[in-house]
Amino acid sequence: MLDAKTIEIIKSTVPVLEVHGQTITKTFYQTMFKNHPELLNVFNHANQRQGKQPAALANAVYAAAAHIDRLEEILPVVRGIAQKHRALGIRPEHYPIVGENLLAAIKTVLGDAATEAILDAWAKAYGVIADVFISVEAEMYREAEEKKGGWRGFRRFIVDRKVKESEGITSFYLKPEDGQAIASYEPGQYITVCVKPEGQEFTHLRHYSLSTAPGHPYYRISVKREDAAGDRPAGIVSTYLHSRIGEGDVLELSAPAGDFTLDQTKDLPLVLISGGVGLTPMVSMLETALQSGTKREIVYIHAARSARLHAMNDQIAELARTYDHLRAYTVYETPEAGDSSDKTGYIDLPWLKTVAAADSDFYFCGPVPFMKTVRRALKDWGVPDERIHFEFFGPADSLEDTLS
Repeated sequence: MLDAKTIEIIKSTVPVLEVHGQTITKTFYQTMFKNHPELLNVFNHANQRQGKQPAALANAVYAAAAHIDRLEEILPVVRGIAQKHRALGIRPEHYPIVGENLLAAIKTVLGDAATEAILDAWAKAYGVIADVFISVEAEMYREAEEKKGGWRGFRRFIVDRKVKESEGITSFYLKPEDGQAIASYEPGQYITVCVKPEGQEFTHLRHYSLSTAPGHPYYRISVKREDAAGDRPAGIVSTYLHSRIGEGDVLELSAPAGDFTLDQTKDLPLVLISGGVGLTPMVSMLETALQSGTKREIVYIHAARSARLHAMNDQIAELARTYDHLRAYTVYETPEAGDSSDKTGYIDLPWLKTVAAADSDFYFCGPVPFMKTVRRALKDWGVPDERIHFEFFGPADSLEDTLS
C-alpha cells in the first residue's frame, strides 16, 4: 500500500502528465529499445512508428496517476491490457525494465522539475501498479494453460485451408500440429500470431479476431491485407500472411484472449454492426448466437466500400435465409456497377432507426472513423452505455477520447 504522502505527490503530477505525457512515453520507448533491443520481438513496430503505443501508454499512466488512491476503479482497463500482455507473452521480469526506463524518461523530459521526491513517489507507485498487472496476468496464464486444450506461450498450428473471402481479406483455417485438442473461446476473442518474415531482424506479433463460432477442431482468422497507402507503409505481417503463407505452412499462436465478448445471458434484441475487416468478431458472435438456439431478434449490419470488398457476404445471406429471427443488411459506400445493397453511403441514425430497435444490445467493430459514427448515432439515440459494446483494434487506448 502507498502512504498518504506518496499518493499526494503522485496526484500532484497529473497536470504535468496531461501536458508532457506523450513526450515522456516516446522518450521511454526510445530509451528502452536502445537499452533492451530484444523487446522489439514483443512490441508492435507499426504502432511505435505511428505513435499509437506511446499515446496508449500515456493514457494508461495518466489514468493510474489520477486513480492512484482507488486503483480498483481502473481494474477493467487493467484487465483489458493484461489480456493483451498475456497474449503477447509479457513476463514479470519485463516490469522492472519498464519501470527503470519510465523513470529515466520522466527525469529526462521534466529535468529539474522531476525532484527526488517525485521520482521516489513514482518508483513506489509503479511498483504497486506493476504488482497488480503481474498478479492479474499470472492468473490469466494459469487459466489459459489449465483450460482443456489450453497452453502457455506459443503453439505450432498448420494452415489447413486458405480461403480468399474478398479482394482484400483471406481466411486461414488453423489446426494444431500436435493433433491434440484446442482451447475453446468466447465469441469476440482473438488469437496472437507470431511470425518472423524473411529479412526481418525481429519477430512480429499480431492479434487477429477469431472469425467463426467456437466448437470447431480449428481456429479461423480472416486477415485484411494492409497495402501501402500514402505515407503509410504496407503491413509487415498481413502482407506476409497473404503472400508467403500457404496451406501446409506452420504459424505459432498464443491461446485465445480478449475481453470484448458477447453477453449471451441477455434476451434483448441483438444488433451487430461491422465495417470492413471489423466483421471478424461480429461473425463469430452472430454464428454463436444463432447456434445457441436463442430466439432473440438479431440484426446484422455490414458496411463496406463495395461488393468487391465485402467478405463473407454469401455466408451471412445464407444464415439470414435459414434463421427467421435474423435480418441482415449491407451498406456500400461507393457501390460499383451491379452491386446491390440496402443503403448507399454511410450508416446514419435516421436509417439505423428503420432497421433496429433502440432497446437492443449493440456491438460494433471497424475502423476508428466508422466506430465514431456508430457510437455518436447510438448516443444521440439515447442508448445507454451498458448496451453499447465495441472493439478497438490496436494498443489499449482511452476510447472515450478516441471515439468522442
